[in-house]
Amino acid sequence: MTILAKVCGLVRAADAVFAASEGADLLGFVSHPPSPRHCGDLSVAIPFLDRAVLVQVADHAEAVLAMARRHGFRMIQPYLPASTREAGIRSLREAGFYVLLPWADEAGQIPVPADLYIWETSAAVTGVAGGSGQEHAMAFPPPGDFLLAGGLDATNLPERRLSLPASLRVQLRGVDAASRLESSPGVKDPAKVAAFIRTAHELESP
Repeated sequence: MTILAKVCGLVRAADAVFAASEGADLLGFVSHPPSPRHCGDLSVAIPFLDRAVLVQVADHAEAVLAMARRHGFRMIQPYLPASTREAGIRSLREAGFYVLLPWADEAGQIPVPADLYIWETSAAVTGVAGGSGQEHAMAFPPPGDFLLAGGLDATNLPERRLSLPASLRVQLRGVDAASRLESSPGVKDPAKVAAFIRTAHELESP
């Protein structure tokens, strides 16, 4: 099975076009103004709605739902507070959206059903929701198929995959990177993006 390559934190149309042309399977567009990767013009995602993922931090699922519908997204990666997470994810899936659920590498999480999980570094470690460029210990795996995230680029993908316990490699569906593919915050480095996508597609999934 081919490993999926998700290039996240896309802000500029030129970067989205380049990542798509290099074969990125998923393109992540962040809606979170405090982030240096906030995409203030989500219309840049419109040409790629077959692979575009809305990445949004919100207090309630209704805000994510409204944003996704406004811009035509079919896939969403919602960051919701623990108090609304389970019900919110359920409502988003019932509305017909494909949910890539952030799954922090930390103990004690409720196994909320999702279509795919993003296994990433805990915000308790990084201080931010989502992309931080920091690796995690891969100690608390998600309850289903996942994209591995957290400090990834072409230089460490093979090593990180081999570090996964064999029992978890069957759940690995892809890899997700953002900050380590940049030349500056919010600006992608074409060489790093191309190498990441190429290396991801060369990996083997059981």
